Amino acid sequence: MTFEVRIRPSGHRFLVEEGESVLDAALRQGIHLPYGCRFGGCGECKTRILQGRVRYPEGELPEALEASEAAEGLALLCQAQPETDLEIEAREVRLAEDLKPVRTPTKVVSIERLSHDVCRLRLKLPETIRMAFLPGQYIEFILDDGRRRAFSLANAPHDDETLELHVRLVEGGAFTTWVFEKLEPKAVLHIEGPFGSFYLREDSDRPVIMMAGGTGFAPLKGMIEYAQAIGFRPPIHLFWGARSREDLYLDELPRRWAQSMRGFRYTPVLSEPRESDQWTGETGLVVGAVLKAYPELADFDIYMSGPPAMVESGRTAFLAAGAREDRLFSDAFDFAADTRCALAEQGGAAGQ
Repeated sequence: MTFEVRIRPSGHRFLVEEGESVLDAALRQGIHLPYGCRFGGCGECKTRILQGRVRYPEGELPEALEASEAAEGLALLCQAQPETDLEIEAREVRLAEDLKPVRTPTKVVSIERLSHDVCRLRLKLPETIRMAFLPGQYIEFILDDGRRRAFSLANAPHDDETLELHVRLVEGGAFTTWVFEKLEPKAVLHIEGPFGSFYLREDSDRPVIMMAGGTGFAPLKGMIEYAQAIGFRPPIHLFWGARSREDLYLDELPRRWAQSMRGFRYTPVLSEPRESDQWTGETGLVVGAVLKAYPELADFDIYMSGPPAMVESGRTAFLAAGAREDRLFSDAFDFAADTRCALAEQGGAAGQ
């Protein structure tokens, strides 16, 4: 049996399965409602029920809901399960400013090598905590000496059982070297997030171009998986630039999206393909590949993620091709200051 929930004032509707919490159902269908702990202890998801009835597991009110509040029609959506169709009064999270960063320990679930210099790191939050975020935002690791390292979230908000990060091994980078050589599952790391204004503008009906360089694919992956989950209607064309074929470390994933997702296109671009790659696709710089496909960009929303040089080059070129400044969204990955110093001493150049 399913129940319909209507949200006021937005008018959005979604379905809740029997025995499912209102919040879980909303997140599963790409509707962002405020929440914190997801176990009834913080009160962040407290909402007024305008019509209908809810119940709670074991028949007991959650810790953060007083009996007097329940009598007035308030409910905790992370625990409340519908008994009838519902109408609720709730503020939907649409902007990064609507979200409060959370500082919390996390446990390493897995470290998976995706290529010679990229690994996928999965983190598990404590059972009493969930991190609400928008697709494309980032978190920061808090190191023992107080320094921080930022990494984009590669998973979509509705798939928040673990947090997924793509970490590239950077020569001279102490943190990424430690991740690759010493970090093990079950280790505890401290993080804070989410942060950033780089996220999918889901209320736009304009076609979307996404341009990634290297592990700049990570936040775009989260956006695309979220778009697929909510039935995002505008077409999306992903361009992913890398040096050689092995640097397209999850190449099979966007190829599957191109087969299963309506309106999705994928163009990988190699700047230095090897002879062994047997590459017949696009070559050169990814910015050039975008302009080759779309000489006029006035009607597009454009998302750019990757090395600063790529992002700045893209911004300049795309504005010249008619893109609007307020429709260009970017996330430039750069080295931390200490890593830049180490590279400078070695004669290296900063990139991502």
